[in-house]
Amino acid sequence: MKRIGFGQVEPNHLSAQRTSQIYAQLPANKNIAQLENGQFVKYDYANGEVNFSGAGEWMLVYNEIKLYDAPWRESDKDFAMINTNYTDKEMTPRVFKTNIGDIYTTNCLEKAGARGVETTMTDLAVEDELGINAQGFLDPSVTTGIIFQVVKVYTMPDGQEAVKVMRIK
Repeated sequence: MKRIGFGQVEPNHLSAQRTSQIYAQLPANKNIAQLENGQFVKYDYANGEVNFSGAGEWMLVYNEIKLYDAPWRESDKDFAMINTNYTDKEMTPRVFKTNIGDIYTTNCLEKAGARGVETTMTDLAVEDELGINAQGFLDPSVTTGIIFQVVKVYTMPDGQEAVKVMRIK
């Protein structure tokens, strides 16, 4: 699988939209350089930040997309939170709690992307399982913790390769 640019999310059935399990109060740890839609972070309330190592549950990064600075950028693949774009590098991502049965489509897998750069990822098939790696990306090599199953090999609205996943654990 390949993607150009940053990870994307198309919500198909995310229960947080109904249960209000959406959080956007804690800033990201200042050492996090970039957060993409579809990446996961820990909502570490005790330490007052989102990070990749806290005690909280992994939460899905799903930010609103506003590309004010360049009208020629019009696609979801052109958006990520990059800490140098924020005052004092303080990004405050919007994150969704996922529950068993949640379904969404994404191309945010295994590793970070970059604007205009092609990223190669592992080819996936229906029934493959994905865990969350230490950088917060869905990864077929992770088999513990929260697990998503590929339910359809698909595309994003812009035609890029993607998978539809459902949380099973």
